[in-house]
Amino acid sequence: MAPTVEAVEDTKGVVVPDPLTVDTVQALRTKQGKLTAGTAAKADVELFKGVGRHSSKPKSTKQWDHILSNETTTRKPSTIKGAAKHLSKPGIISLGGGLPSAEYFPFDEYSFKVPKLGHFSEHETRQDGATITAGKYDLLHEKSLYDVAVAFNYGQGHGAAQLLRWVIEHTEIVHSPRYSDWQCTMTIGTTSALDMLFRMMGKPGTYFLSEEYTFATVVETAAPYGIKCQGVPVDGQGLLPDALDQILTQWDPLTHDGAPKPYILYTVPSGQNPTGATQGADRRKALYAVAQKHDLVVIEDEPYFFLQMQPYVGQGHEPPPPPKTHQDFLSALVPSYLSMDTDGRVIRVDSFSKVIAPGSRVGWITAPERIVKLYSQHADVSTQGPSGFSQLGLFKLLDEHWGHGGYLDWLVFIRMEYTRRRDVIVGAAEKYLPSNIVSWVPPMAGMFFWVKVDWLKHPQADQVPMRELEDQIWLKTIDNGALVLKGSWFRADQGRGGGGRDEGMFFRMTFAAAKEADMEEAVRRFGESLRDEFGLKAMNGVNGHANGYANGPAAGEAK
Repeated sequence: MAPTVEAVEDTKGVVVPDPLTVDTVQALRTKQGKLTAGTAAKADVELFKGVGRHSSKPKSTKQWDHILSNETTTRKPSTIKGAAKHLSKPGIISLGGGLPSAEYFPFDEYSFKVPKLGHFSEHETRQDGATITAGKYDLLHEKSLYDVAVAFNYGQGHGAAQLLRWVIEHTEIVHSPRYSDWQCTMTIGTTSALDMLFRMMGKPGTYFLSEEYTFATVVETAAPYGIKCQGVPVDGQGLLPDALDQILTQWDPLTHDGAPKPYILYTVPSGQNPTGATQGADRRKALYAVAQKHDLVVIEDEPYFFLQMQPYVGQGHEPPPPPKTHQDFLSALVPSYLSMDTDGRVIRVDSFSKVIAPGSRVGWITAPERIVKLYSQHADVSTQGPSGFSQLGLFKLLDEHWGHGGYLDWLVFIRMEYTRRRDVIVGAAEKYLPSNIVSWVPPMAGMFFWVKVDWLKHPQADQVPMRELEDQIWLKTIDNGALVLKGSWFRADQGRGGGGRDEGMFFRMTFAAAKEADMEEAVRRFGESLRDEFGLKAMNGVNGHANGYANGPAAGEAK
């Protein structure tokens, strides 16, 4: 396919490169030449992107100087890590680095069994999976680009060049960033990445913005740095753009302990934790416009991006068939903030935790070159790169065994598995939860099912605070043999508000791990607990929608 030409206002043509696809990755690699990356090798990110391929795109315009912390602006690159770039010089004899000899690594090879392409189930893998082996000196003997000797030694903060190349290609295949100077660097997981980003950009006495119910760990990560969270109202699609704009427009430092207007928006756009909400494409565009208006940095935390599911069609109906092609699958995903970012104000945080294994502790960020380099410099003198064991395993699986196409096939498989699990828990809710006091929106992504309880209908709503009633229901559910989580635990304003009559009561359930029959039974027990606490009649059969009050109407219920 020939390059296309887009017209711009000054009538000059701009050559836009063909987007990278699963089918064109190999041609790009061939043009780059053979990758040779030994111990602690520096990665050439621009080479991996394709030298000159993105030169026709504009550079990012977001300014960072006014928000970077003193720690970040004064940090110098690691002198010793920087010297490692000379190891690539042919014939050089290194007496410089404190790198132990691989001769003394007590690992001669590293083997594991994984699914074959198209046969992804646990049963198929156990019966007929593929065993992958990495030898100690495969690179030396030209059997592989990456081996035990390199992976198990020291490395760079940005991660191994071999796996970073795959990450960069994957990022372009899925998101195709719209500005030229985007880059990726690896992390040791999202929690660590958020900690480092707050240290890089956060300042004591400031606030960041997030959903009013948010990932509790992000609030707890920022708190020791003197950074508080300002919650933003949400609906079934997550953050409300008008509410975000209003908070920022009307921000008054006097009512926020002297804090200036927030400049960081943290959001989980797909399958948000805890609400399960997914921002649609139009919602994301509207929120991005607010970010531009108020010059926000958007931290796009997307562990559940590839857990977007088929539409919920209700019980007794077959879900739509899975996407037929890789492009069908990618087109079915809600566009990312990264894919619509023209300014370079989005820092996207990705992870293998929810789609491969959380114990791998491997993820990456995508951001403008300046931010990526500052992050890598920080990693060089703190976390360093991800575990070599994990990086080698992921490289052998994703690059050598599955390839980009095989990984997308795996993600389609995961999509359908989570669709089935989501349908089980929503079906159980329709069957067992009293619909006159409980409501929900079937999640489109992620692993969480968020239910709202109309606590004002509780017989004691006029005498007992919401948080106490919430606790009573939670403890009753545990007594009945099921564990759910209290929604108040996820409030963004922990310790600074909530608890009034306007506060909603929510509970979070997870449909990712429990056996399907156990999930259904847990939901039934939760429903039983609600009936006990609200004084509702026990279920007639299994119809959760046919419920009356055992002791007359509850508070707020019409007689």
